[in-house]
Amino acid sequence: MPTSDTAQAIDKLDAPAVRRWIVACVHTLDEHRADIDGINVFPVADRDTGSNLLRTIRAAAEAVARTRSDRLAEVWSALAGGALAGARGNSGVILSQVLRGLAEVLTSAPANIAEALARADELATKAVSDPKPGTVLSVLHAAATAALATARRVAGTLGEVAGALGEIVHAAAVVADQALADTPRQLETLARAGVVDAGGQGLVLVLHELSAVINGTPDPDEAPPPAICAHRVPRDPGALSTEREAGSTEYGYEVMYTLESTDDPSAGTLRRELRRLGDCVSVVSDGGGRWTVHVHCNDVGAAIEAGIEIGRPRGIAVVRFDDHAAVRATRFAQEHAVVALARGAGTVELFREEGAEVLALPDDQPPDPAELAGVIAATRASHVAVLPNDPNIESQVEDAVRRAARAGQDVLVVPTASPVQGLAALAVHDAARRPGEDVVAMTEAAAATRRGELTVAAEQALTWVGQCHTDDVLGLLDGEVVLIEPGPATGEAIAMAARQLLDRMLAGGGELVTALVGTAAPEGLAAALADHVRARHWEVELSGYPSGQAGSILLLGVE
Repeated sequence: MPTSDTAQAIDKLDAPAVRRWIVACVHTLDEHRADIDGINVFPVADRDTGSNLLRTIRAAAEAVARTRSDRLAEVWSALAGGALAGARGNSGVILSQVLRGLAEVLTSAPANIAEALARADELATKAVSDPKPGTVLSVLHAAATAALATARRVAGTLGEVAGALGEIVHAAAVVADQALADTPRQLETLARAGVVDAGGQGLVLVLHELSAVINGTPDPDEAPPPAICAHRVPRDPGALSTEREAGSTEYGYEVMYTLESTDDPSAGTLRRELRRLGDCVSVVSDGGGRWTVHVHCNDVGAAIEAGIEIGRPRGIAVVRFDDHAAVRATRFAQEHAVVALARGAGTVELFREEGAEVLALPDDQPPDPAELAGVIAATRASHVAVLPNDPNIESQVEDAVRRAARAGQDVLVVPTASPVQGLAALAVHDAARRPGEDVVAMTEAAAATRRGELTVAAEQALTWVGQCHTDDVLGLLDGEVVLIEPGPATGEAIAMAARQLLDRMLAGGGELVTALVGTAAPEGLAAALADHVRARHWEVELSGYPSGQAGSILLLGVE
């Protein structure tokens, strides 16, 4: 556990300690803001998580600075209320709920950090409509679980743990570090970008500052918080427009305000009314009777009047979304990108070598639309072509495309029903072309590629060419069974069926054959096919690759 000769460890968070902690959080998030912005790739790579966390924590610090009282309850109330009122973006809202959870417990039990973190975990999770593993919520949950386990170990109870506050918060911070390092293994978008979760990184910094205050490690020099205006001043034009962080481009304005003198049922009514008016609706409480309201809409007056009907709006802010080309240029790093979905390590590597961003899929699972939308967003391209390479995942791909479109990207799906068609489409991709023309060229290349597949019958069935039995080898052309090689599926039977399928595909012409060999193929199948082509189709070029795919023995493409 950290120790220091220059500061004294404490056994409870009193008002002065809370003040020191929140100022230290401002310092550390300010220092690391640009770095956190730089690793922000999920759910949208808009590079503002560090900035939003800093704005939120700075609002909390300003609220505490305005509170002259040293009563613990008033300091925590100001901190939680200030964070909620100043919360920016999804990351800011989550952080405000973390601070609210700490405030709810530590106000009356200033040494019960384990239960406080558990309450923070509960509130933050509720603030997210679709929680995903590998995000700040995973880091927070790990920290809270570690704190509870440490509290039980040292005291056997979740009540006040005399003398163990420092050990508990230190354990939480250490486990948060480990959980942060695990986020790329939980979320493919992070792994592909080679980063940890940006929101989780911010939370880890906040927890380490809390550990530093409690355990007596040296605090950074406390600088006074920014000056707070006692009167209203006009905002400059730059403050009256903003980039769209999320949501549909159908709505032109962002409306935010705090709401007092209302209750939970009325807040629920407001939430429903705002959803009727727009999207990106957030109505969250600080637990002390104050609510923060956020919505993207067109009818600004109606959004404000809905708040007036149930309470007293304060701090009303209305900004216009700037969706012009100049703003798009700052958001998007390139004009055109290609995203491919692929199964099997070999196939994934083929698409990556050809320059596509790849979402790797397990052999037996469809894609997660939110994860695919994250990969599309992480390209930071204004126009994205998607290669699904599977005819059975149309609904999931369409869902992801809708999500990406709501975030402002232009996404088109190239109808590729097999990886061999996807590779043919990618071969003609030209980023220098206009995006629409490029997608047309890719679509034509995919459509001109005949696709074949070799698999083994799992059960008896009736096909277009007769009845097959379990363990027969089936040859499919463009999705339909065209030949049956009686089982069992020995190496010889598979090789025979592969030659027959390839001959049938080449009967219609072709100059280039692509063969993706699965993990269930007999050894030497690719070499046997190459020998067959040299002997029977000397004018044809064959390229064979291990696909690493378990679902199909062989995939063939003829161009």
